[in-house]
Amino acid sequence: MQDLLSTIEAPVEIVPGRKLAAKAAALYAAPFDHFETRPVEELRLGFDGIVGDFHAGATRRSGGREPWYPRGTEMRNERQLSLVAADELAIVAERMGIAEIKPEWIGANLLIEGVPNLSMLPAGSLLFFKGGVTIKVDAQNGPCRIAGRSVAENAGMADREAGSLLFPKAAKRLRGLVAWVEKPGTIRAGEEISVRVPEQWIYRG
Repeated sequence: MQDLLSTIEAPVEIVPGRKLAAKAAALYAAPFDHFETRPVEELRLGFDGIVGDFHAGATRRSGGREPWYPRGTEMRNERQLSLVAADELAIVAERMGIAEIKPEWIGANLLIEGVPNLSMLPAGSLLFFKGGVTIKVDAQNGPCRIAGRSVAENAGMADREAGSLLFPKAAKRLRGLVAWVEKPGTIRAGEEISVRVPEQWIYRG
């Protein structure tokens, strides 16, 4: 029996959970009719997300990221918030040959400081804000051509179509995270965050 268990467990590596200290360096919100955001001093969060925001809602319509559903299927909204990191955006900008990518160009809501490789935080990670809000990471935010076109336009790229196509390649695994509200309240710019990264199971077999 012991040999059998050893064989079963061999392909699995368990990575212990850990805690990280971070900060909400800047906050952004979008009007109800457009995904690009603008800087704000605070975000009021309910269970539906940011009050009045373009991505607010308990549910959303499926798109290209959910090919297992017919496009437009109503589903749970796990994409209420978009989180990015300045160091990752700088890498993407360099790859695209532009000076910068501002978080608001790609619809970000929170600019997070203090978490190395932010985009690699696993699903289920919890961000506890000092003021009482908790948000939960759903997944990496896959880069798309819509955000790419916004980058190309705002950066003044000569060939905007080429820029929109380049962004998904340049921003792969650097586009940040999407998250949803687990415990509502108000987040303020500069607020401290305690990040709880859960234990992970990595399958090698």
